[in-house]
Amino acid sequence: MDDWAQLRRQAAEGDQDAVDQLVELAGEAGDMDELRRLADTGSSDAVDVLVELASEREDFDELRRLAALGHSDAADVLSELQDGSEVRGKDSGDEGPPPSS
Repeated sequence: MDDWAQLRRQAAEGDQDAVDQLVELAGEAGDMDELRRLADTGSSDAVDVLVELASEREDFDELRRLAALGHSDAADVLSELQDGSEVRGKDSGDEGPPPSS
Protein backbone atom coordinates (compact mmCIF):
# COMPACT_ATOMS: atom_id res chain seq x y z
CA MET A 1 0.00 0.00 0.00
CA ASP A 2 3.05 2.30 -0.01
CA ASP A 3 2.40 2.89 -3.70
CA TRP A 4 -1.14 3.95 -2.84
CA ALA A 5 0.11 6.38 -0.19
CA GLN A 6 2.59 7.91 -2.64
CA LEU A 7 -0.11 8.21 -5.31
CA ARG A 8 -2.48 9.81 -2.80
CA ARG A 9 0.17 12.39 -1.92
CA GLN A 10 0.79 13.15 -5.59
CA ALA A 11 -2.94 13.36 -6.28
CA ALA A 12 -3.38 15.76 -3.36
CA GLU A 13 -0.72 17.96 -4.96
CA GLY A 14 -2.74 18.10 -8.17
CA ASP A 15 -1.04 15.33 -10.18
CA GLN A 16 -3.78 14.15 -12.55
CA ASP A 17 -1.75 11.09 -13.60
CA ALA A 18 -1.69 10.00 -9.95
CA VAL A 19 -5.46 10.47 -9.71
CA ASP A 20 -5.93 8.40 -12.87
CA GLN A 21 -3.71 5.64 -11.49
CA LEU A 22 -5.57 5.61 -8.19
CA VAL A 23 -8.91 5.35 -10.00
CA GLU A 24 -7.59 2.44 -12.06
CA LEU A 25 -6.12 0.62 -9.06
CA ALA A 26 -9.20 1.18 -6.91
CA GLY A 27 -11.47 0.03 -9.72
CA GLU A 28 -9.46 -3.16 -10.24
CA ALA A 29 -9.49 -3.82 -6.49
CA GLY A 30 -13.19 -2.99 -6.17
CA ASP A 31 -12.26 -0.45 -3.49
CA MET A 32 -15.48 1.55 -3.23
CA ASP A 33 -14.18 3.65 -0.31
CA GLU A 34 -11.16 4.84 -2.29
CA LEU A 35 -13.33 5.55 -5.31
CA ARG A 36 -15.77 7.54 -3.15
CA ARG A 37 -12.88 9.56 -1.75
CA LEU A 38 -11.60 10.31 -5.25
CA ALA A 39 -15.09 11.16 -6.47
CA ASP A 40 -15.52 13.52 -3.51
CA THR A 41 -12.39 15.38 -4.63
CA GLY A 42 -13.91 15.89 -8.08
CA SER A 43 -12.75 12.90 -10.13
CA SER A 44 -15.42 12.20 -12.73
CA ASP A 45 -13.53 9.03 -13.70
CA ALA A 46 -13.94 7.76 -10.13
CA VAL A 47 -17.67 8.46 -10.36
CA ASP A 48 -17.87 6.50 -13.62
CA VAL A 49 -16.10 3.51 -12.05
CA LEU A 50 -18.30 3.74 -8.94
CA VAL A 51 -21.41 3.65 -11.13
CA GLU A 52 -20.02 0.68 -13.05
CA LEU A 53 -19.14 -1.29 -9.90
CA ALA A 54 -22.41 -0.44 -8.18
CA SER A 55 -24.28 -1.54 -11.29
CA GLU A 56 -22.41 -4.87 -11.44
CA ARG A 57 -23.12 -5.45 -7.75
CA GLU A 58 -26.71 -4.17 -8.01
CA ASP A 59 -25.82 -1.82 -5.15
CA PHE A 60 -28.98 0.28 -5.15
CA ASP A 61 -27.90 2.30 -2.10
CA GLU A 62 -24.69 3.45 -3.78
CA LEU A 63 -26.52 4.26 -7.00
CA ARG A 64 -29.13 6.24 -5.06
CA ARG A 65 -26.38 8.13 -3.22
CA LEU A 66 -24.65 9.03 -6.47
CA ALA A 67 -27.93 9.98 -8.14
CA ALA A 68 -28.80 12.23 -5.19
CA LEU A 69 -25.47 13.99 -5.70
CA GLY A 70 -26.56 14.79 -9.26
CA HIS A 71 -24.80 12.07 -11.23
CA SER A 72 -27.22 11.35 -14.06
CA ASP A 73 -25.48 8.13 -15.14
CA ALA A 74 -26.17 6.68 -11.69
CA ALA A 75 -29.82 7.72 -11.93
CA ASP A 76 -30.10 6.11 -15.37
CA VAL A 77 -28.50 2.85 -14.24
CA LEU A 78 -30.64 2.80 -11.10
CA SER A 79 -33.77 3.22 -13.19
CA GLU A 80 -32.72 0.43 -15.56
CA LEU A 81 -31.88 -1.95 -12.72
CA GLN A 82 -35.11 -1.20 -10.89
CA ASP A 83 -37.14 -1.73 -14.06
CA GLY A 84 -35.36 -5.02 -14.64
CA SER A 85 -35.87 -6.23 -11.08
CA GLU A 86 -39.57 -5.36 -11.20
CA VAL A 87 -40.00 -7.45 -14.35
CA ARG A 88 -38.06 -10.36 -12.81
CA GLY A 89 -39.51 -9.98 -9.35
CA LYS A 90 -43.23 -9.65 -9.87
CA ASP A 91 -45.99 -9.70 -12.42
CA SER A 92 -46.17 -6.28 -14.04
CA GLY A 93 -49.73 -6.84 -15.22
CA ASP A 94 -48.72 -6.63 -18.88
CA GLU A 95 -48.29 -10.35 -19.38
CA GLY A 96 -51.87 -11.40 -18.81
CA PRO A 97 -53.43 -13.08 -15.81
CA PRO A 98 -51.28 -14.93 -13.30
CA PRO A 99 -50.99 -18.68 -13.83
CA SER A 100 -53.66 -20.76 -12.14
CA SER A 101 -52.57 -22.96 -9.28
